[in-house]
Amino acid sequence: MGIMPVKKLIISMSVPMMISMLVQALYNIVDSMFVAKLSEDALTAVTLIFPMQNLMISVGSGTGVGVNAVLSRSLGEKNPEKASKAANTALLLSFLSFVLFLIIGLTVTVPFVASQTDNLLTREYATAYGRIVCCMSFGLFFQLMLERLLQSTGLTVYSMISQITGAVINMILDPIMIFGLLGFPKLGISGAAYATVLGQCIAAILGLVLNLRKNREISFSFGSVLKPEANIISEIFNVGLPSILMISIGSIMTYSMNRILKTFSDTATAVFGVYFKLQSFFFMPVFGLNNGTIPVLAYNLGAGRKDRIDETLSFSTKLALSIMVIGTVVFELIPSVLLGIFDASENMLSIGVPAMRIIALNFPMAAVSIALGAVFQSFARSKYSLVISLCRQLVVLIPAAYLLSLSRNVNMVWWSFPIAELASLSMTIVFFRRVYSSTFENFKGNDAKEAV
Repeated sequence: MGIMPVKKLIISMSVPMMISMLVQALYNIVDSMFVAKLSEDALTAVTLIFPMQNLMISVGSGTGVGVNAVLSRSLGEKNPEKASKAANTALLLSFLSFVLFLIIGLTVTVPFVASQTDNLLTREYATAYGRIVCCMSFGLFFQLMLERLLQSTGLTVYSMISQITGAVINMILDPIMIFGLLGFPKLGISGAAYATVLGQCIAAILGLVLNLRKNREISFSFGSVLKPEANIISEIFNVGLPSILMISIGSIMTYSMNRILKTFSDTATAVFGVYFKLQSFFFMPVFGLNNGTIPVLAYNLGAGRKDRIDETLSFSTKLALSIMVIGTVVFELIPSVLLGIFDASENMLSIGVPAMRIIALNFPMAAVSIALGAVFQSFARSKYSLVISLCRQLVVLIPAAYLLSLSRNVNMVWWSFPIAELASLSMTIVFFRRVYSSTFENFKGNDAKEAV
């Protein structure tokens, strides 16, 4: 962290995460590609359930962030007993999260779907898909948590193996279970949901095996799982709750956008869902780069190496910007080809082509925001990330989309994305300058350990 050339260090830290996230993005695209072969209604249905799925991910990932922090800190304090208690508490919290969404799946799915569409067939598809992914979400929560335990003890390669395995299993099972191949019954959109949860369950089992065999830093005990300590739970959520809130903002945003777009047509909603799948192919690698950059920044802050921090920020920003510029070029030049992956109808193409070209204008701005935003997390100023995310997605994007929808021209709604991203970039630059200047005002060259 302190001596390896910065560019080489960032690449070595980020590439495994970028590959893992690329596979996840590919899975998202392939999953929707097979669903689209059923019908446009089925594709719309998956889009309607996405806010609920994102909410599950926010609870699982956010809790995992808290567990990661408590476990890593305990290991740093040479307190393996507390680290193991945190790990066992993590398993209990995963089970309780599953129970929560089991209840939500049984009671909330129908009204949740009905609030987003009047199409009865789409409602039927979305309800079936949503109930399966919620009521069988135990695989998702245990997969996310067990991967976090591997990451927090430095076993990131094994975490990547677990994640990639789940995604690949899902992609293999999708066509088999949707269309009834190899002797399986034809399950339609329910098959897509079952393929998803089975992939998650297999990844969770693999994650458990890898933790038991490879993770020497923690020990699991059924008794400890059943006897959690209140102070450890409190520590976990003190760190994890802001992450849960920040990720769940995306659920509110997508739900609100679905409601705005349904005033035009279900096809407009489907286009929004397709965009989200496609943009992940460029955003996910940037997020992987971001995750690899954060520990480099944090280490060199502690070491007082301002020069290495500056070099890290410069290189990561240029790399993120390059990835996103490529994304913008692809979206601008071949939007019809991208939409064709999802068997887009002429009506869907007429809405989707301008949508892709307009929304893609925000990619370069997003790249800079994400790269500079790594400072907030690595310098323990994550509240700024929460504020920026809240303002971009709820304070600016949704009101702008609603006001533009009053024009009764769906193409105008897509401009809310560049508008929101411009606001986000402006806030990021302001907060970045504030954090950067306050952190380094006492730094003198490279010898700044006392100032830190």
